[in-house]
Amino acid sequence: MSTGDFSGGPIVVGTDGSESATDAVLWAAEVAARRHRPLRIVHAFTAFQAFYGGALPPSAEVYDTLEAEGKSILAAAQHAAKDEGAGAVETALLNSDAVPALVGESRSAGMVVLGASGRGGFADMLAGSTAVGVTSHAECPVVVIRRREDGTPVRADGPVVVGVDGSPVSEEAIAVAFQEASLRNAPLVAVNAWLDVEYYSAFNEARVYFEGGPHEQDQERILAERLAGWQQTYPDVAVERVVVLDRPRHQLLERSRSASLLVVGSRGRGGFRGLLLGSTSQALIQHAQCPVIVVRHQKEGHR
Repeated sequence: MSTGDFSGGPIVVGTDGSESATDAVLWAAEVAARRHRPLRIVHAFTAFQAFYGGALPPSAEVYDTLEAEGKSILAAAQHAAKDEGAGAVETALLNSDAVPALVGESRSAGMVVLGASGRGGFADMLAGSTAVGVTSHAECPVVVIRRREDGTPVRADGPVVVGVDGSPVSEEAIAVAFQEASLRNAPLVAVNAWLDVEYYSAFNEARVYFEGGPHEQDQERILAERLAGWQQTYPDVAVERVVVLDRPRHQLLERSRSASLLVVGSRGRGGFRGLLLGSTSQALIQHAQCPVIVVRHQKEGHR
């Protein structure tokens, strides 16, 4: 049984200097301090991001300007992280597009942390393309830092909520959730919402009742079995089990209103084979009202 620590590597956080990225830096700094891990702050840029047309490539002056801006962003982020209590803090200025740079970082990181959107995102996008891209391809857990809908701070004393569906990646999400709950001295709410995970319709709901679908008692037993070993490993974590006939995304989004953290697998038992990110995890990184950890099954990566 894994301990929830998938890697001994640093906590990596990406920043572009935006307000959302600053939230991510502060969250990552707190986690790095709590886990006694080094913090690595990364800013990725390419001169082509400032070049919108014409026949000539960006000049050396443009590159120098972007490099200087990147160094300034990293210096400010490092200062903020130190103020938040982070111990060892290093910075990296990478000449690369953000997604491949952060996916590369994920190969040696314990966790990658990102803001929900950045300076490059369209105003009407709830989750930036960088967050979606990194979450889809990273080889370690990825945290997308989200605020509450009304802009108020996430409840620091709220529970850690984990989605459980019995899939292999769900098992790894449980490991991460228990460890986070223990480190935060927070209760854990384990949610098994067992209406067909990817598709909701009156037909699917009726099928559960009339075609010999899973029964609530079966789901309660499955949830108890999945949690039993972890409760022995983390006896300090108070656990609430929730078994409900509902769509996982609905249950988890509702519970994000009072949670301090959501933990889910990248895709669960209802996902199409080959999908990099399931619809439930996508909905959470776009709409949840607290930070979301998306855990990828180790076999999904390139390890």
